[in-house]
Amino acid sequence: MTGPLSNYRIVDLTTMISGPYATQLLGDQGADVIKVESIDGDLMREAGPARGGMSSAFLLSNRSKRSLSLDLKQGDGKVILERLLASADVFVQNFRPGTIERMGFGEKHVRSIRADIIYVSISGFGETGPYRRKRVYDPIIQALSGVMARQGLHETPRVMRTLLPDKLTAMTAAQAITAALLGREHTGKGEHVRLSMLDATIAWLWPDAMINDTLLGEGVSAPIRPGAYYKAFSTKDGFIMVMVVSDDEWQGFVRACGRPQLLEDDRFQSVSNRMEHFKEMFDVIRASVSEGTTAEWIAKLDAEQVPCTHVNSLQDLFTDPQVKCNELILETEHPHAGLMRSPRPAARFTEQAVGERCPAPMLGQHNEEILAELNIEDIDRLRQQGVIT
Repeated sequence: MTGPLSNYRIVDLTTMISGPYATQLLGDQGADVIKVESIDGDLMREAGPARGGMSSAFLLSNRSKRSLSLDLKQGDGKVILERLLASADVFVQNFRPGTIERMGFGEKHVRSIRADIIYVSISGFGETGPYRRKRVYDPIIQALSGVMARQGLHETPRVMRTLLPDKLTAMTAAQAITAALLGREHTGKGEHVRLSMLDATIAWLWPDAMINDTLLGEGVSAPIRPGAYYKAFSTKDGFIMVMVVSDDEWQGFVRACGRPQLLEDDRFQSVSNRMEHFKEMFDVIRASVSEGTTAEWIAKLDAEQVPCTHVNSLQDLFTDPQVKCNELILETEHPHAGLMRSPRPAARFTEQAVGERCPAPMLGQHNEEILAELNIEDIDRLRQQGVIT
């Protein structure tokens, strides 16, 4: 298969989620991603349900890659990585600041091997500052970035039950890498892309969660109250989600619920008024939809073009008619893990093939293949000395 990034090679020294998921996105779009792992392998190989030596956590962030296992503490391991970097367009690492330099592969050395390489450093908190050397996992960033406070509102802070900072950082990194490659086409120069999970998460949080803290000085209208945001409404037989923003949507909801007097209520006369009185508006919606079934309300609201939906469980995703129509969730056969589900890449291209290039690899699965490409022949010696698995 080809893809829009098929002319690029990425050397991936990342582990866990933020780095591997970023390079998987690029691999799905055609890049030749070589995952360089330690002899023990990425820790995510041990995480989650597993079969055939492959964990689901590793499977879902490491497809479209080849695996090269190297002991970078040995001289031969360093030489192999240097040979590999000479052929690469992108080098990605997500060690704590200072670690990659101690390993001997800081930017200065890597750029001496390939001057125009895109050098990517992903960290938890940033490369400077009081937290730079702290260990980090996704919930730590959720706590520090304000995500937990936002989920808990004015009550106990709550963790989002998904690895949001990890995946968000990955998507930000993938976009930045693509932009850096495009920029190199114009300048001929390599770039150092620096990205922290903290920065990516706070920047993502801002457009909606921080609107009350954006405008400074005098003359700002009343802040909105987030307590009523994004809560499912109970119907007689389940739950429904309804969002009303525009005047047309509010008028459509009023017609659907048969309460025309609401059109005269000053609190709901405009978008700004409704934002100021979100809680009261949501209370009206909540009281109204409690008087009918989910199907009845969806039919009424759809007829009025009011945004609404039933609430899916995670298992409902596999049978939801729109998800099935989108052909989003695929069933494939992994050579070691067996039958599995995974989503296709969300972005589709009309002129380029995008999708899984190869299933997530076993540790060191492509050692011989990659070393042969680098014209390294003494593979048996390297294996005996523990340089590769």
